[in-house]
Amino acid sequence: MSSEKKGILFIIAGMAVFSIQDIVIKSLANQISLTQILFFRAALGTILLTSLLWFLGKPLKFGSSYPLVAIFRGSSFFLGFTLFYISISKLPLAIATSLFFIHPIIITVISIFFLKISIGFHRIIAIIIGFIGTLLIVKPSFNNFDWYMLFPIATAFSYSVGMLLAKKTSDRDNAFQQSFHIYFGGLILSPFVTVLAINAFPNMDVKQLEFLYLTWTISDFNALLALLIIAFTGTIGIFSLVYAYNIGSPQSNAPAEYILLVYALLAGYFIFGEVPDLLSFVGMVFISLSGTYIFVRENIREQIVAAEKQW
Repeated sequence: MSSEKKGILFIIAGMAVFSIQDIVIKSLANQISLTQILFFRAALGTILLTSLLWFLGKPLKFGSSYPLVAIFRGSSFFLGFTLFYISISKLPLAIATSLFFIHPIIITVISIFFLKISIGFHRIIAIIIGFIGTLLIVKPSFNNFDWYMLFPIATAFSYSVGMLLAKKTSDRDNAFQQSFHIYFGGLILSPFVTVLAINAFPNMDVKQLEFLYLTWTISDFNALLALLIIAFTGTIGIFSLVYAYNIGSPQSNAPAEYILLVYALLAGYFIFGEVPDLLSFVGMVFISLSGTYIFVRENIREQIVAAEKQW
């Protein structure tokens, strides 16, 4: 089996365990503190990643050649995915997941303005289609607007910035170091946010944010088991993605990530009884087609550039 096909299989497997993680987190809404969940996942991820590097005989490098960038990435990832997990406690799982998948569009737009990368007509059309898909899901209205729909979009933005920064710093920081930086962000910021919420807002009575500021506790074995499942699936999912992108190309792997949307639709329907309306479903299709086409178009462009260099 080629490395490209192996990479796609690891993407599919990684997205499967990520969907399990999302299901458990959604099921725990307002029962266990979200910051406790994120801290537990980051702690176990750090332990497993350290153990893996030690077992493979690879050097343990926790620092960064770009410390300010590493701090920013760790913080933005924590903030972004905190918003995402709040959103899946309030929105249908497939809706939140599909809105997050506008990140290829955001990456493309950011690349235009900050990396000075030009794009052609085809990618412009793909961006417009993705934007239309987003509007079909969000259905913006001043009278009945669901603000939680902005949370996955904010997550997609933080993820996009993080991925671009990871690419810019990959010359001196390897993938394992960058994973550590994300875990460290969770380890440091999770207790900080909890302490800040409890002490700065002791009388907070905002039901919408209850998932965020609950006191850390493990009430019974089921709660412990849920935390372990989240930690293991989140860590295995990250490892799967890292390995997939190490052995395969982004152009082959990235479109396969949209399998997570299929998992979210199935889980939302069979576990939570969620059925997106027709406009939302059409919007999901538009976003999936837009993101997939952007990656396919990038692959074609790189092949053309490589052929021109050979000549």
